[in-house]
Amino acid sequence: MADSSFDVVSKIDRQEVDNALNQTVKEVGHRFDFKGTGAGIAWSGQNDIQIKANSEERANAVLDVFKEKIIKRGLSLKVLDSGEPKLSGREYHLVVSLKEGIDQEHAKKISKIIRDEGPKGVKAQIQGEELRVSSKKKDELQDIITLLKGKDLDIALQFTNYR
Repeated sequence: MADSSFDVVSKIDRQEVDNALNQTVKEVGHRFDFKGTGAGIAWSGQNDIQIKANSEERANAVLDVFKEKIIKRGLSLKVLDSGEPKLSGREYHLVVSLKEGIDQEHAKKISKIIRDEGPKGVKAQIQGEELRVSSKKKDELQDIITLLKGKDLDIALQFTNYR
């Protein structure tokens, strides 16, 4: 009998992030507490979002609105990597990066969790920015998914290609 398997990936639905960004732009433009603060949010390249405002508190407030919209769109906050607001001229700039893919360090950590805490017949292979988990029994794969969902890893995980 062939092994059953699934892939552990960390992908971002860019359309949902874009929708959350557009909703944040609308809210920042309409809210009274953002009037006259020069607050704004926009894409800054492929994986970065730029937030600007005239004070550090306003920049963080725009970030909070964006995080709220991300959550409402069903995305994990673990995909966001935000720094501290930095003063640039008269404005504060805050860069938020999107984290996608499982790096080698996290892949090894997940693989070790599967080896140490999972059922004995389960194998995990690192394949680029994803992890292939295979076993002869589908129940063991379900146990691995439950195990990984229960762990507090600092990356968002999705489980795809379940066969």
